[in-house]
Amino acid sequence: MTEQSGKPAGAESSKSGALNPRDLDIFEFARSGREAAGVVRLSQLPRMLNEVPAEAPDRDSAFTWQAAGFTQQELQDDGTEGPQPYLRLAVHGSGWLTCQRCLAPYEQAFDADAIFRIVQTEEEADEFPLDDDEVEVIVGSRQFDLVDLIEEELLLSLPLVPKHEVCPEIHESLASGADGADGVDSVDDVPEQEIETEERVNPFAALESLKKDGPGSKH
Repeated sequence: MTEQSGKPAGAESSKSGALNPRDLDIFEFARSGREAAGVVRLSQLPRMLNEVPAEAPDRDSAFTWQAAGFTQQELQDDGTEGPQPYLRLAVHGSGWLTCQRCLAPYEQAFDADAIFRIVQTEEEADEFPLDDDEVEVIVGSRQFDLVDLIEEELLLSLPLVPKHEVCPEIHESLASGADGADGVDSVDDVPEQEIETEERVNPFAALESLKKDGPGSKH
């Protein structure tokens, strides 16, 4: 089970109590201004676990998360102002990925922090402007799975090209010279494959040939 705890923000202690992040009334959570924090492990996040190499030193690392609900007065469809529910979610930790340069496992830090506008339906979500980079939109429910949202944020935080800052060694496919990399000391020193001068195509060569072979030219 996910390790977690929850407490009300600015409310009486009698309303405090543990929250189940797999079954959360996210609308009440936001309206009450509640806060919660906990730990989730990679073994609970199957899609993230698929990104971890089999030879990684730790395939069940832990991520800490903090969630806070709040509301903000906004204009409603009927023309009046009303409280719009929001959620702020932060996730921190590290996990192992495969470096795309040397193909060895390396540890990647994750530091996600996002604010979500909570809406009732998919139609409402579709109407939200896409150019708002500061706020994302989620469809809420009375049985909201916060762990699934945590996993989604981690997946979105994956680097486009996972790699070491400095690779500890060169993969054998590069060091062997198969890619023309004999004698390099670092994976970053691998030169791009050179094209022989005689193989280069001059786009004007064909034009010059046509001029020479034109009407009146000698063969």
